[in-house]
Amino acid sequence: MIKNGKYFSLPDKEDDDFKSLFTNACANGIGRPVDSDGCPHGPWTPEMLAEAISQIDANRNGIELRTVQLWFKDNEKGISTNNIRWLARVLGCNDPEGTIAWQAALIRSQARLTERRRAHRENNVVSGSGHDMLPDIDGEDSRHGLSIARVTEAIFSHGSLLNLPAWVFAGAVALQFSSYFLTIHSVSYVREDGITKEVGFLWAPNWTIVFLVLMPVFFGIVADQVTTWKTQSRPTLVAYINEHDRDEGWIQKIEASSYTYWVALLLCLGFAGVFQWVSVRLLPVLQGSGAIAIDWGSVAFVQPDNFGVVEQAVFTGAAYLYMSLCFYLFIAGLILLCNLADDFAHIGKALGLHPKFMSLNGAHAAVSRIMRGIVRASIFGLMVAVCMKLQSLYLVTTAPSVWQWLLSDFGSAMSNFGTRIDWGDYSMPTHYTSLLVVLMVCTAYIYATIRINTASPFQLPLVRPTTAVLLLGFAYLLTGAVSGFSVFLAVAIVVTLYGFFDPDFGSRSKGGANRQNVL
Repeated sequence: MIKNGKYFSLPDKEDDDFKSLFTNACANGIGRPVDSDGCPHGPWTPEMLAEAISQIDANRNGIELRTVQLWFKDNEKGISTNNIRWLARVLGCNDPEGTIAWQAALIRSQARLTERRRAHRENNVVSGSGHDMLPDIDGEDSRHGLSIARVTEAIFSHGSLLNLPAWVFAGAVALQFSSYFLTIHSVSYVREDGITKEVGFLWAPNWTIVFLVLMPVFFGIVADQVTTWKTQSRPTLVAYINEHDRDEGWIQKIEASSYTYWVALLLCLGFAGVFQWVSVRLLPVLQGSGAIAIDWGSVAFVQPDNFGVVEQAVFTGAAYLYMSLCFYLFIAGLILLCNLADDFAHIGKALGLHPKFMSLNGAHAAVSRIMRGIVRASIFGLMVAVCMKLQSLYLVTTAPSVWQWLLSDFGSAMSNFGTRIDWGDYSMPTHYTSLLVVLMVCTAYIYATIRINTASPFQLPLVRPTTAVLLLGFAYLLTGAVSGFSVFLAVAIVVTLYGFFDPDFGSRSKGGANRQNVL
């Protein structure tokens, strides 16, 4: 019997316990997709069953592979009531009647297993063996450990796609209002050379444009990519792979990068958060000295009577904590895109043996969607770096505001274009961190592009998107370096907007056996 494109069979009426019922169901491939002849694609494996349960929309927490592996082993461990619900959904082929039938059978079989374990313990006590400490159901009392990779992936993929962008946007708005209440939203101060500069929080593009616009859009793009891949594209492609050619599931591949996520978290919280806040914001204000350019976070250094040191320290601490968490999620988004590219490369390699890979339903749509998402994320990531560098260099210019600086530079493009700009002795760590952002974005783009392009049999439209990414990288290098850079900045903004709506930049991918790897 076939239900929802999967092999279905009612549970046996025999008095089997959970182990027997579960083993027979997995061996028969109940709940597995079927081929053209109506036969299931082989039996269940722990990896495939764990992935199938984790892909249930209502199951927000997923399931650990180790828990499913315990079901397959010959031991006394059973299944929890909560996991019975998810297993019944899989074996019932997501059909209401089938799910109810399997749920009732699993509950009865688990009760029989529990009764057998109780009798076994009583026999051990009577015999004096003392071996009455049998494992708990599902082994769920065992040590789980903190999986930062799984938690991070869940932040992007669980719930609505707007959840993460909305939280980031709300945090940015909260900082804007807080700066207004502390009267540092719009601050003018006179430098020693007599130049008046606007250094208010609301005038800083790396705190307004980045966190109100660029970051939410970036997170939305990554969330859409991850959710679509794990719930739609990946299951469609995996269904065509033979049993022995399959590797671990999506969650297992994410967890394989746990150390990378930990490094990113420590880097963002430790260096970009605590260390940078203490060295750039706290110590200069407390000691009354430093070579850091004055902005909203250090205005108490030059105007201690108008701005309280304690209030500013608390506000900058909260702002840097928010910023460090956002940039961890930013780096994690790039890592997730690389994980997605790796996953597709492995699946594409296995599907390369399929005689009809070129015409498989969803294969071409999946690879095209992945590349469009990577291009979108890359161009918005590069614009984040441009805004960071723009604010960093504006602070040491003679312009009264960042917008007047851009207008003045744009007006001088015809007469002084290409003239090198001298920035003096002032420095800002944002200049260095913006370069790191560019390097990370470009590395992720190159890596993901190569992995996907080498695993796909389709000719991908990479020339124009790669040119756009290079153009934005060039605009970043020119920002503040030579006179007339605002012209390239304007072009970069146009390219970003166009790339958001058409990441292929007018080109379209073509399928064909004679593929060309164009980078």
